[in-house]
Amino acid sequence: MKPGPGTYRVGGKVYASVLGLVSTRPPLVHVTPLSGRYIPKAGDVVVGTVTDVQTTFWLLDIAAPRWAPLHMTGTPWQIDVGETDRYLRVGDAVVVRVENLEATGRIGVTMAGEGLGKLEGGTLVRVSPARIPRVVGRGGSMVETITRHTGARIAIGQNGRIWIDGSPEAIRRVSEVLRMIDENGQRSGLTQEVEAYLRSTAPDGPVEPEERRSPPAHERRRSDEPDARPWGGADGDTPPSFRTEDL
Repeated sequence: MKPGPGTYRVGGKVYASVLGLVSTRPPLVHVTPLSGRYIPKAGDVVVGTVTDVQTTFWLLDIAAPRWAPLHMTGTPWQIDVGETDRYLRVGDAVVVRVENLEATGRIGVTMAGEGLGKLEGGTLVRVSPARIPRVVGRGGSMVETITRHTGARIAIGQNGRIWIDGSPEAIRRVSEVLRMIDENGQRSGLTQEVEAYLRSTAPDGPVEPEERRSPPAHERRRSDEPDARPWGGADGDTPPSFRTEDL
């Protein structure tokens, strides 16, 4: 095996350079750290929040060492100069993709593409970026278990930010599960523990997927606002999901 991320070779042997979970993808072996800050790389899909609005761009906080500017041309909307605040305001949450990292430290992001866009309502929860593969699970098993038992809608950012939308009870249960994963991500059998917790706290009756419910009147989009559903389809469409191998 050859050393991959989180490993190094000395004298013909491969050692871990960080404390974490080992995995192999022949011919590479790598170790995913159990903790650490988010370091962006091209291709990452992340959840960010708007911190400033200018005439042609927005500044996003994506939990990286620097803020990331999102230019109005990097959105699915046709925007005139000076009208950026009609589409995104300070505090809004978005799903974007990291396009490039410049030598100056600037982080280029785009909101144009499948599974990207503005997130309406919901709640943002933070976990360690190193825990995101455990949140997703092997082949998406963990996130599928969570959504099946709660009916919540979830968008996962590789920067450790996770958006949850649903009933207050669904949001509470998903938040508790994410706390469990964040604190115990190194343990085996975690998917079974999460499912046991969700079964023990399940409400009476079947769980209805939140995306099929009509939103309250105060959350509905006004007729003069741009359509900002991040997955660009009907209300029944599902949010973006990411495979473990993409992380």
